[in-house]
Amino acid sequence: MTSSSPAPGPLQLCYENVNGSCVKAPYSPVSRILLYALCGFGAVLAVFENLLVMVSIVHFKQLHSPTNFLIASLACADFLVGVTIMPFSMVRSVESCWYFGKSFCTFHTCCDVAFCYSSLFHLCFISIDRYIAVTDPLVYPTKVTVPVSGLCISMSWVLALVYSGAVFYTGACDDGLEELTNALDCVGSCQPVINPFWILIDFLLFLAPTFLMMVLYTHTWKEEEDEEDEKDEEKRKMKRMRIEVMRNDIAADAKGKPDAAKKGVVKAEKSKKKQEEEEDEKDEEDEEGDEEDEDDDE
Repeated sequence: MTSSSPAPGPLQLCYENVNGSCVKAPYSPVSRILLYALCGFGAVLAVFENLLVMVSIVHFKQLHSPTNFLIASLACADFLVGVTIMPFSMVRSVESCWYFGKSFCTFHTCCDVAFCYSSLFHLCFISIDRYIAVTDPLVYPTKVTVPVSGLCISMSWVLALVYSGAVFYTGACDDGLEELTNALDCVGSCQPVINPFWILIDFLLFLAPTFLMMVLYTHTWKEEEDEEDEKDEEKRKMKRMRIEVMRNDIAADAKGKPDAAKKGVVKAEKSKKKQEEEEDEKDEEDEEGDEEDEDDDE
């Protein structure tokens, strides 16, 4: 007894009439629509959210501060990712094909790496800014000024763009891997090949700022916790001081007027007794008035 399985359909190519074309991913139409909708929603969200941040900081003068300028520049990097990177990466991920040419593939990869590293460097400078603001608030306005913020922004962009351009436009990323590059190359592909040396450099460039941010935010958090503990301790001291002052005042009054408390109690009791007698007299008058009304009715 033999079982027959359905024969696989013909392979779909990125370019049907071109030799050496890459193979296209066999997604169903429904899956493809869902993937496009999900990725497109993420791209639109990234664009409009970061655009809102940039416009808000630029428009309102109250937000013109060194920290907010860093945040606006960070939003600009993320905005560019949403505009120039995510739409084309969405097509490549869903179709598994690159339809935009090799030159634009190199430009796209270079911008992708540059914008991501720029965002990382911005986050690192923001963590330094917050650390100084918390640990040394008195000299923070003199240390972190608008020119200093501009210098940090410039470094974040220049370092990222120079590094990315040097790696991908000089061909240094695939040095020693020419045979592998030729073997994997096909029409409609945009997958850069990177040798182990540059992978290590990328890893270190990502790890160093991330580690620095973790250390700085940990110290910042501890500093804030210590400040809160000091404030709580000061509040407890002030409360103990007020209690002690009240006790001293009470003791001084007791020494100067030993019968004051006793007289006060007696006076309060007399006042209460007098109030009760007045209420009883009022009730009796009300009862007599009711009886007179009944006699008149009869």
